[in-house]
Amino acid sequence: MSQGQRIILSVLAAVVFAFIVRGIFAIHGLDRLFGVMSVAFLLGLPFGVGYLTVYLSKIETIEYSANAFLLPFIPVFVFFITTLTFKVEGFACWLMIMPVFLVVLGLGGLAARYFKLKKRDKDKSFVYVVLLLPFFLSPIEKMIGAIPGTYKAYTEIDIHASKKQIWENVTRVRSIDQQQDSAAFTRFLGFPRPIKAELDKEAVGGKRKAIFDKGLVFDEVVTAYRPLKSMTFTIHANPYDIPSTTMDEHIVVGGEFFDVLNGTYQLEQIDAHNCKLRLFSTFKLNTTFNFYAGIWASWIMKDIQQNILKVIKERSELKKS
Repeated sequence: MSQGQRIILSVLAAVVFAFIVRGIFAIHGLDRLFGVMSVAFLLGLPFGVGYLTVYLSKIETIEYSANAFLLPFIPVFVFFITTLTFKVEGFACWLMIMPVFLVVLGLGGLAARYFKLKKRDKDKSFVYVVLLLPFFLSPIEKMIGAIPGTYKAYTEIDIHASKKQIWENVTRVRSIDQQQDSAAFTRFLGFPRPIKAELDKEAVGGKRKAIFDKGLVFDEVVTAYRPLKSMTFTIHANPYDIPSTTMDEHIVVGGEFFDVLNGTYQLEQIDAHNCKLRLFSTFKLNTTFNFYAGIWASWIMKDIQQNILKVIKERSELKKS
């Protein structure tokens, strides 16, 4: 078999392995043992793909360590594109795990290269250990369970307007068109963009609706209110009311793994003509890798919040002029 044919074979075998792991880990009847949102999947699948790709390749192909590190990228990109095409996974999910996947892929490839060069492929038992490792680790991880964690996302902006002008735009956000939407990061991830926010009364118990496109609506209840100073509200999103095409099931707000709990606006007078408006939120994560998921969740929440603050700033200063 030629070198090129072996590469094609190794890539196809790695892609099949990836789909087998993804398929088994996504079976609802086995969710007590396996889960896509797990460290076993996040690390086990790419390491296995990387190891298998290099293990099945000719030694001449992976003579250089760079080749062993980069060759496994081919099957995982085929896997990503296929799952996106058939809507098995969402773009946002793959983008978030891509940095980890690529590093672990390369390490798997380097590990396979080491064994091939040092032992000349005589010991074949280790490849089975690598391929079966996710299936052994996942049940143990499930037994340990996820540790829920709460996090805060802080944002603020200076506004050249009076407190009254700013507060009018805080309590009720009029319709936001696409030209005013500056949240490039969340738009790139495919998250719904904000449209408007409605409030029935400016007092504790007031009901607020934050409406996004693609059918996403947050039902909010004011729990603390100080006119022209601060407003705190709970945030509730019913994941069953959100269309399945709006957000990936693994990152849907109010779902099993991610939820936003509350938000707070604070308005502070800086000098005679300027104010500082703060917006911070509390959100919850429920995964076994909160240390990593928390980074992305914070970026997303800050991007959404900063976008809202920029809209309020623009409208408040425009009204002043």
